[in-house]
Amino acid sequence: MSQTNMTDEILRAEGYLMQDHDEQAIELLSRLAEDAEEYVDRNCPTTESLQWFAFPTLFDRLAYRRVEGDPRELRDIGEPLDRLYSDLALAAVKIGDYETAIESLKQAIRWNPMDCGARLDLADLFRIAGDSQEYLALTFTVFERASDARHLARAFLTFADYFVVCEKPKTAAAALRAARKLDVDDSALAAALDQAAGTGRDPDSVTDAEAAELLAAEGLPDGANAEIAICLLMCASDAASAGERDLATALTLRARDLVGEPAAMALLELIRSSEAGE
Repeated sequence: MSQTNMTDEILRAEGYLMQDHDEQAIELLSRLAEDAEEYVDRNCPTTESLQWFAFPTLFDRLAYRRVEGDPRELRDIGEPLDRLYSDLALAAVKIGDYETAIESLKQAIRWNPMDCGARLDLADLFRIAGDSQEYLALTFTVFERASDARHLARAFLTFADYFVVCEKPKTAAAALRAARKLDVDDSALAAALDQAAGTGRDPDSVTDAEAAELLAAEGLPDGANAEIAICLLMCASDAASAGERDLATALTLRARDLVGEPAAMALLELIRSSEAGE
């Protein structure tokens, strides 16, 4: 496979999707997926000591290694397969083929397990299909992996709704409080906060400490995984050293949005101290 050719073809398919030429998009993306699967079957065997991935960035690779603890050798297939399957899922949803969308998102996650957008989209499809257990299970996996505050907020909002159904208003309030602390621009979250105001699930009805305790009792964190923030800041430090200032800034801001500025700066100082001591 030629990465340049695949990327060009994916861009062409994305153009079709933007123009609502959904059938053309799914035909092209399906053909690309078939070619990719044939190539993988022939050239990329998975063994007990080797796995192939399509991490789009060094951060995704580092975060996977730290969070998952996968001891196998990780090899890059050199193709944007995660993007291919995410686009195929979108095209399938647009024509109402949810079965293909579900299978495509599973493949997107297989090639980039750190793609929390794909995890949440897949969770939503399971919700639509009536599989609430898989919906919640997939959403739960986002807490450990989220590197985008918006994804983390969506996960907290999902569980806030779940706790309302379970008649646990205080725990719902705790989840909403955790989501609100992320300070993301999200219409669904804004609506949920507005509806919760003055009720038993009002996030102002619990303190930060109470929220953390309530969520811990349900096996949930009250914020982002610090390991993810560390990975973002490590990659930001490397980017800065390489003169990639825009990338360094973007990664640092993502870490700040996840854990807050004081915590992000403290982690960054620890990383710098560690690097200076090496």
